[in-house]
Amino acid sequence: MIKIENLHKSYGTGESKNEVLKGISLDIKDGDFMVLLGASGSGKSTLLNVISGLEPADMGNVCYGDRDICKMNDAEITNFRRDTIGYVFQQYFLLPNLNIDKNVKMGADLAKNKDYRNLIKAVGLADKMKKYPHELSGGEQQRVSIARALAKQPQVLFLDEPTGALDEATGRLVLDLICKLQKEIGFTMVMVTHNQNIAEMANKVISMNSGRIVEQYHNDYPKTAYEIAW
Repeated sequence: MIKIENLHKSYGTGESKNEVLKGISLDIKDGDFMVLLGASGSGKSTLLNVISGLEPADMGNVCYGDRDICKMNDAEITNFRRDTIGYVFQQYFLLPNLNIDKNVKMGADLAKNKDYRNLIKAVGLADKMKKYPHELSGGEQQRVSIARALAKQPQVLFLDEPTGALDEATGRLVLDLICKLQKEIGFTMVMVTHNQNIAEMANKVISMNSGRIVEQYHNDYPKTAYEIAW
């Protein structure tokens, strides 16, 4: 379980200080698919970055079991991120000079995972392992980024607007793939999205506004990527 308590985060100083997270507290259970919703500037991406260890909190606790990442030093947080989390960005961030096989292998090497090619097959790109990112469509590149993140064998997968740059058909395909892999592998998943319909796929939904949680609820009957509106 991830336990978040009284989390605060600001940017800037003095008169230009902007408090982005204002005392966030919530629990994420092992195996959850949690969606973070909110308008631009609500703090949802900052929350994702803080609880994944990409950015430090100003105050509060983020505990993975008995490990509080807010109390870790730089070396400890680097090891934590390497061993515990995967991260999928909206803009893919694939290395253009490496083919698909080697991009995914980068993640696999962090976990000494020699079976990473099974993930490339799982995302439907077995026939394109030797292709380079510029030779793939946006949806294919996003699938590579998902395979790379999962090749680390993370306990938690964080996703920041993973369908934001995709058309509807490709977005549904990517979401369907992510959910199938979660069921097969069993990782916890936390996703930021601007698409409120995607919340119908999650078992836990958090709505944010102005740095605070304004609503949270459980969904007992999550829909598939092909059952939601877009």
